[in-house]
Parts: sequence; structure tokens; C-alpha cells
Amino acid sequence: MADRNFTVVENEWITLKDGTRLAARIWMPEGTEQNPVPAVLEYLPYRKRDGTSARDESTYPVFAAAGIAGVRVDIRGSGESEGVIDGEYTPRELSDGCEIIEWIASQPWSNGKIGMMGISWGGFNCLQVAALKPPALKAVISIASTVDRYNDDIHYKNGCHLSAQLSWAATMLAYQSRSPDPELVGERWKEMWLERLENEPFFLEEWLEHQRRDDFWRHGSICEDFERFPIPALVISGWADGYRNTPIKAVEGLGDKAKALIGPWVHKYPHFAWPKPRADFHSEAIRWWNRWLRDEKNDAEQLPQMRAYILDGPKPALRRNEDPGRWIAKDVWTAPEMREFAIAGDGSLTAGASAAKGVGDVYLHSPLDTGTAAGEYFTLKPDAEMAGDQRIDDAGSLTFETQPLLEAQDYLGQPVLSLDVSCSAETANLVARIVDIHPDGTATRVAFGVLNLAHRNGNATPQPMEKNRRTRVTLVLDACGYRFRAGHRIRLSLSTSYWPMILPPPTDPGLTIDTARLSLSLPLLGDHREIVVPQPANPDPLPRYIEHSPGETRRTVERDMTKGVTRYRIYEDTGLHEHPDTGNATQDIRDEVWSIAPDDPHSMTGLSTWTCVAQRGDQVVKTVSTSRLACTASEWITSARLEAFEGEQKIFEKSFEKRIQRDFM
Repeated sequence: MADRNFTVVENEWITLKDGTRLAARIWMPEGTEQNPVPAVLEYLPYRKRDGTSARDESTYPVFAAAGIAGVRVDIRGSGESEGVIDGEYTPRELSDGCEIIEWIASQPWSNGKIGMMGISWGGFNCLQVAALKPPALKAVISIASTVDRYNDDIHYKNGCHLSAQLSWAATMLAYQSRSPDPELVGERWKEMWLERLENEPFFLEEWLEHQRRDDFWRHGSICEDFERFPIPALVISGWADGYRNTPIKAVEGLGDKAKALIGPWVHKYPHFAWPKPRADFHSEAIRWWNRWLRDEKNDAEQLPQMRAYILDGPKPALRRNEDPGRWIAKDVWTAPEMREFAIAGDGSLTAGASAAKGVGDVYLHSPLDTGTAAGEYFTLKPDAEMAGDQRIDDAGSLTFETQPLLEAQDYLGQPVLSLDVSCSAETANLVARIVDIHPDGTATRVAFGVLNLAHRNGNATPQPMEKNRRTRVTLVLDACGYRFRAGHRIRLSLSTSYWPMILPPPTDPGLTIDTARLSLSLPLLGDHREIVVPQPANPDPLPRYIEHSPGETRRTVERDMTKGVTRYRIYEDTGLHEHPDTGNATQDIRDEVWSIAPDDPHSMTGLSTWTCVAQRGDQVVKTVSTSRLACTASEWITSARLEAFEGEQKIFEKSFEKRIQRDFM
């Protein structure tokens, strides 16, 4: 079938029942008057006019040429959409999404069958909207998302605080403070902007008020009731991203309704993600949409339930452009058989439970700055955002490793660690990492998991540890797909810190570990077949915009040996780039610094400053937002400041300050 011509509607207003107008950009195939077409919705707070325009322009023209309309909508209070955002995945956001789907289905150009897709926020809310069962929504594609908002997002993991919680709150404060485009909304642009600036929340305050897995986090977590999820879902992620568990959890929970695809990628769409190899996302998506939105009899429902890229010993690098490995398929995903490891009498990690002799009780007390090689929770580039050589962090950890392997070992799934621990406080953090030790000593992180010990029996009702009492705990690590080559060693690394990714608990007691009772289970790959996952024909699918100033990235660690403070700095400058069709030029700068004294958990601070600039000709608007997090033994201390400028004139400023009680943290 020849590609269809299409037109682009730069801005279409969708009026909701409460009168709020949401802004949509639509890629419309020609000929819909005679032959209505299916449509795919992507629904985000990241600004269709500039924030996601490049990736939108890499995909929706391809969909439109295949006869599928693309509808990219800004969430209420974002981009050109009216109103003010009220949080993340809120009932109002999801209700608005259902109204948008109803609007699309009612248009004369629509065949009444809608798909919904997205990465990250859009991957989350397409699953959440689908769970509400809007009649016209027939299928979703969810990338880098979660089915469990508490344990597999940027907030908490097993009761541990992620530093990404501040980072993301700072990001959203900056993103939501940006003005709508006067070219699209007209004279009301400044009134709309000031309304946002005055009323947008500082998300961190709400997130810190829900430190347990309560109804706030259950809302939008489709794992609460997989049976209610009504439609087919293609669920995609990458091993280099923080959202690597979701495809496995989706196929386990949704059964035949879900198909999983896991590549080597960071937090990006698969057709332009790193590390390579990439996947031809456009062909994957069009096949999916044609099956469920057109009833085309293709092989979409016969896809293997699990397709995964098995990494084959990649090494940490300044930039991982391509990871060695192979694609495999499992037609039906079942719980993997586990290979058991224990600690032998000589302290080595040895296969087989019968080897469990251990070396007695071992006291573990990691420096609080252990973890600077962890990378970031969700990664956007294959550089220092990814985990580095683990020898840095292993120096502050308790490690056990195998002898060099006599033959390769292949794994796919979530490792499980069980052990007896005791500590002198009501809680402590436990961090476990599976590490591939190359023959030259290089150490690649394969999987990791974290646990606040007060959450050892669940995240809804934490239970303090009984002081100095030996307690059995089980930690399920994040998923991996990995081959340990012959001659390599498997290392288990344990620490009580993983900073700055994981923030410290209120006390730092250390742990005593009974090595004779430690058991590590690794998930065997099992029956599979090797497959080919086609790569995109276009190796550079993103459009190029006019560059007025280049971008810059820095990640640095500074250890002040005289003051006893470690600082971790993240600096990201997108550069100033102009869209050639709109004349709109934007630049975002993130400057984030975390600091800690390696012996004082209350010394932890985080400071994230964002500068966002938009200009067209002589008109320049700018916002500067600064977000802070500190702590005491009993409280989280949050603050933020927001300033807005039109040209050189400051037109707005606002501050947030709040102290929030810590809850078993």
C-alpha cells in the first residue's frame, strides 16, 4: 500500500465538559471524508509545541502516511492547554483523558477506534486511562512505564527514598512554569502564564506526605487489579532504564493481553534509543494499531509474549553506543527456574545450597557516599547517567564472588536475595547488586535492589526492626537479561548506602549479616529461541533544528577531604535551538548538586536549579526555579522558589516551604 498524503493541524482546541480547552496537534491522513481512520492519542504535560516536537515529528508523519491519525494533546495547564495541572496521574487528568478519547471518536474523520501510547508519563497514563475502560480505546503501547506507582517509579523503592523524587519535582516545577506560545493562544498568553505560575503545586510536598504505599499510590497502579484491564497492551522498556521491571510484571499480570519487548536502551523511544541495537518501533506500532484499530488479520496477537535482548558482557564506558548481545523470544512467559547460590566456607559465592557454610556473622557499615557509580534512576543518555565501573562502589561494600565460570550462564528475570540481618536501630537500608567481573577486573552492574528494612513485610504498614534481633528478609532485585561469559565471575555486592540515588535513613547503624544463611537465586533464561528484531531503516530519525548555542553535559564527584563532604553535581544544558517552522527557540538548563558527609545521614542536601528560556525574535521569556531538600532525624525539609521574567523584567516570584514528618525513613 502506497503512503498516504497527510496534513498537520498545528493547534486544535478540544473543549472539555467544564469548559477548559486543551490544545492538540494532529497529523491527519488525506481522504478521511470518504474513509474515516483510526487515531492514536499521546497525552502529556511536556509541550507539543517545543518539548516533544522532535520526537513527535519522527513518528506521527509515519503513522499518518500509514493511514493512522496522530493526536498529541497537552495536559491541562501545559503547553497551550488552559487551566493548571493538579499533580501527577490525578483523577482529573485521567478523566480528561477519557473525554479526549470520546471527542476523537466523535469526529467525522475517526473510525471510532482509538489507540493510546507514550513513553514515561504517557506510558503511565495510557495504562491508567485504559483501566477506566473508555469504550473507544481499543489498544495501548506503553514504553518505560510502571504498573506499580510506589515501587517502580521515581518516588520510592521498597520504602527507600529515591533522590529522583526531588529531581523530578524540580523538573516539573520548571516545566509547568513555562508560558504558552502567544502565536497559538493570542493575547491571553500572559494571563494564562500568570495563572499557572500562581497556582502550580510543588509536587514534592504531596509525594513526601505519602511515604507508605497508601491509596495515593494505589490510584493509577494497574497491578491493584490486573483483571479489570480490558485491552491489548504492548509494553516496552530498556535494561539501561529504571523502568525495566514493567514488561515482566505486565505479562505476568495481564497474561495473553500483554506482549513484552525489552531492549538494551535508556529512557527513549526504541527507534532512536541508545545503546544500540535499536528496534523498528514504527513498524511494530503500525502492525499493532492495524490489528486492534482496523481489525487487520496480521500476526500481532501471535507475537511472543516475551522478546528480550540478552546483554553479553558489556563493559562500562564513557559512552555505550552499542551493547553486545542477542535477541531471544519466549512464546509464553512463565516464572523462571532459579539457580541457587550461597556463601561457602572460604567466602566465595558458590552454586548450590549445600555449599552454604558461610564465614560467620559479618558487620557491614558502608560510607554514606557509597553509590556514586550508580548512575541515575531513569537515564536519557548512554553516558555517565548509566551505571559506571562498580569497583568504586564495591570498595564500600561487602562482596562475595564466584570462581571464574567454566561456561557461560544466561539469565532473564528478577534475582532474589534472602538473608538474616540484625541492626541496632528500628530500620536501615539494604542494597544488593549483581555484578559481572570481567577477566581484567572491570565490574559491570547487572541488577540491583534496595530495601528499607522497616518495609520488609510490605510497604503499606511498615514495621520497625526489633533491635539486635536476627530477622529474615527477602529482597527482590530489579529484572535483568544477561549472559555471564566463561572466564567471568559473578559478584554479589551488599551495602547499607547507595547515594545519591537512594537517600539515607534517619539513623546509620550498619547491619550484621549471617553469611551462612544467605541465599541468592538467579533466574535462568530457560527455553527460548533466538530471533531477529529489525532495526529502523533510518539511523537518524529525529529532525534537526537550528542551533544557536550548543548543549553541554557534565557529571562530577567532588570529595572535600578537609571538610569531610562529598558532592555529586549534575549539569545539563540543552543548548538554544529554534524550530525552523515556528521560529520558537528554547533552552533548558538543569544544575543539581547533592552533598553528604559520609558519616552523618542528616547532612544530606539536594539543590536543583532550572533555567528555562523561550524566545521568538525580540520576545524573550524566562523562568528560574530552585528546589531544595534537606532532613533531620524526624523531618524532611522542603523548599522551592520560582521567578519569571519577561525580557529583563521580573513579573512574578513565589516561594514554597514545608517540613514533613519522616515515617520509618
